[in-house]
Amino acid sequence: MPVNLHFGADDFLRVRFAVSPLCETHEAVRTLRRTDRHGYHVPWLRRMRRALDGLDLSPLWLFMPSSPPGYTPDFLGRPPESPMAGFDEELARLRATDPALARAEMAKSLAGRPEAAASARGRAALADPARAVDELADATERAWRALLAPDWPRLRALLEAEIAYRSQQLAGGGLRLLFADLHPRLSWSDGTLTVRTRADFVQMQDLDGRGVLLLPSVFVWPDVVSGFDPPWQPTVIYPARGIGGLWTEPAAGPALARLLGANRAAVLAALDAPSTTTELAHRLGLAPSSVSAQLSVLRDAGLLTSRRDGRRVRYARTPLGIALAAGG
Repeated sequence: MPVNLHFGADDFLRVRFAVSPLCETHEAVRTLRRTDRHGYHVPWLRRMRRALDGLDLSPLWLFMPSSPPGYTPDFLGRPPESPMAGFDEELARLRATDPALARAEMAKSLAGRPEAAASARGRAALADPARAVDELADATERAWRALLAPDWPRLRALLEAEIAYRSQQLAGGGLRLLFADLHPRLSWSDGTLTVRTRADFVQMQDLDGRGVLLLPSVFVWPDVVSGFDPPWQPTVIYPARGIGGLWTEPAAGPALARLLGANRAAVLAALDAPSTTTELAHRLGLAPSSVSAQLSVLRDAGLLTSRRDGRRVRYARTPLGIALAAGG
């Protein structure tokens, strides 16, 4: 069933992108149980078997239905306020959730699942929402450290490359082009963004000047998630491009070397996390001037993005660069 987001004049000025390690942590937790999400993530799931031993995620499972549709409290994956928030910053905001708001959203989540609502943990959460928020934040932190933190540089690079690509689309063709290509379950017509989700009801939402936050995700595939009632900004969580090669360890194979040249292929393959020219030169045993030249060519070809980080410039693969390195 669709979620229809109606744009007013001010909403066009408040369309933004962000990366959220907090939301991505919760989508990763959902992926553990939702087998329809496993396709691209089997190598990651295999690696996580040992990390899952003794990992207590029961506070989160209570509010995450094993199969959609179902409602997870919005405060758990609250829309980030800044485009590149760190996990600690987002976790602090989660811990600061108003207990009254938390209780209302937890009650809504449990309303459709009588067994969960009647369980000891469900009753305890509603009786002491402040404590429940702390337990949910603790479980989220455990999940982050065990499941995502070791791979976050790689995930962040892919998500940042996705936003860079979409920003180019927005600059070249406006919102119409952006929404037409973002995901097959999204469509745009007459000032309304329609998101076809797995919800079992039609939802109409006037944005009322709040705009829309677009949140690319590695783990939400093949779903698209939307909603977030006030006070949260309306948000669309959609699958990022390039996840097909995410868990493939890149190597500059013969085919890639023939296509790009040995040094250029090696530079592309080595960028499994955002890196500077000096870091790549040290890793590959090449002269910095040579690496710099290869980076410029790869960036001009749309395979890399560059982002200034203080005095340094970090390079990361675009979705096209990720796919090419994986295929090579």
